[in-house]
Amino acid sequence: MRRGFTLLELIVVVIIVGILATLGFVQYTAMLEKGRKAEARSILGTLRQLEVVRYQETGAYSDLSNLSTGVPDGTCAGTHYFSYACTSGNGTCTATRCTSGGKTPDAGAGFNYTVSLDINGTFSGTGEWQ
Repeated sequence: MRRGFTLLELIVVVIIVGILATLGFVQYTAMLEKGRKAEARSILGTLRQLEVVRYQETGAYSDLSNLSTGVPDGTCAGTHYFSYACTSGNGTCTATRCTSGGKTPDAGAGFNYTVSLDINGTFSGTGEWQ
């Protein structure tokens, strides 16, 4: 009696492991992106609070450069997956997803989007921002 596996059994196992690894990688990248969206919403919430304070102090909203938050304004920095901007007229702040410099695994698969938060606390956006 011979012990061991046939070549066909090994090929089937390799195919099954490959399929499971592919599904796991897709879910992994989706969860990473979900975490990045949560980070953007958190930073936008902080920016909204700073806009409210600025309005109470000066009677007007400000752009991001006058809020001194430490988040990148207008450009994609090496430390963030979003670039941030605030509109001085209405206090709305926007996070735009960076798609260059290795910031996204696949720029064509719904990773190009923006998330906005207005002064009333309402989120909106473009693309797959939710």
